[in-house]
Amino acid sequence: MLYPTPTPALGSTDDQVLREIDDMREALRHQLQATPSRWTDGLRKFLTADAVAASNSIEGFKVATIDVEDLMDGERDVEVSDDNREETLAYQRMMTYLQTLHDAEDFRYGKGLLNALHWMLQGHRHTARKPAGQWRRGPVYVTDARDPSIAAYTAPDAEVVPALMTELIDWLNADSGTHLLVRAAMAHLHLVSVHPWADGNGRMSRSLQTLMIAREGVLAPEFSSIEAWLGRPGNTWEYYRELADRGPTYLPDQDVSSWIRFNLTAYHQQAQTVAGRLDRSGRVGGALAAFTESTGLDERVVTALHDVAMAGRVRRSRYEHAEGLSLQQAQRDLRDLTTAGILEPVGRTRARYYTAGPRFPQPALDIARTPMTLRNPYTT
Repeated sequence: MLYPTPTPALGSTDDQVLREIDDMREALRHQLQATPSRWTDGLRKFLTADAVAASNSIEGFKVATIDVEDLMDGERDVEVSDDNREETLAYQRMMTYLQTLHDAEDFRYGKGLLNALHWMLQGHRHTARKPAGQWRRGPVYVTDARDPSIAAYTAPDAEVVPALMTELIDWLNADSGTHLLVRAAMAHLHLVSVHPWADGNGRMSRSLQTLMIAREGVLAPEFSSIEAWLGRPGNTWEYYRELADRGPTYLPDQDVSSWIRFNLTAYHQQAQTVAGRLDRSGRVGGALAAFTESTGLDERVVTALHDVAMAGRVRRSRYEHAEGLSLQQAQRDLRDLTTAGILEPVGRTRARYYTAGPRFPQPALDIARTPMTLRNPYTT
């Protein structure tokens, strides 16, 4: 038995929040279409890296978003532990595959798909005791964050996992007429509660939610994930609390309306965040374009300066690839910007990156560093 979807129990306020989310996502789609690709491409990469960094952080693997971006770019000289590097790259590979599935024809959910995704995520940790890409063969527990000797949640017995997953897969492939965002939230709850694998269940559940939303077709997967929102410390604790409210064992015959409202808040605030970052990115780009024009710099260096303003730093390889430059051209541009005091190098040889120098245009930094305010749709 799976949790019953609480659509009939949702009230008028929930319906209003859903309408607002739909409107925001549709507006964001038009905003993306109207924004130059040089900024949307960078935003896509950032959002993918942010989702990977946040979802991994929930599981205890701490890698900053900017470092995830570097690892995604193939940078080897990134100061992260071997474990964190492996987890980051594995999750990024799985997310990349998920992104290709958003418009795949003749798509169906199935045991093979879910286990293949799990192998991408956990294959590097495959052991006989904790097999990757296969349903678990024994018990699994989620321990209390404050005391690992206490089981905050005990998943269903391994013997019933195949039947529960068959039921879930049938549910995923059925057309119930329920709002897609509600179904995606329920899919997350179903999968994380069954806990069908020995490890990696949280990330798999969050990824399934992302895939379902992306399959809707309104926004690409990079703009559909709420993983970055869930990874913020305060939200992570609320996430744990919502799951804990379901009980210490699998009790699907209960009202989970609060779980839906938690997810609607996440969808709403993540849409606000993405729209705000896209707007800020465009305004930073405008300020940098004005700066390069007034100083006689080549327009292409805006790409490097934009990374510094928005992310805090840029590497030569990223600038080189983004602008399609030769190694020598990229090195010369960055050297000239350093000589002019616009950029400042940090580190040596391959590990070198560049940050804002004393003559970096302050208006661009002011725009990039001005925080935005998020509103809670249920309290405003």
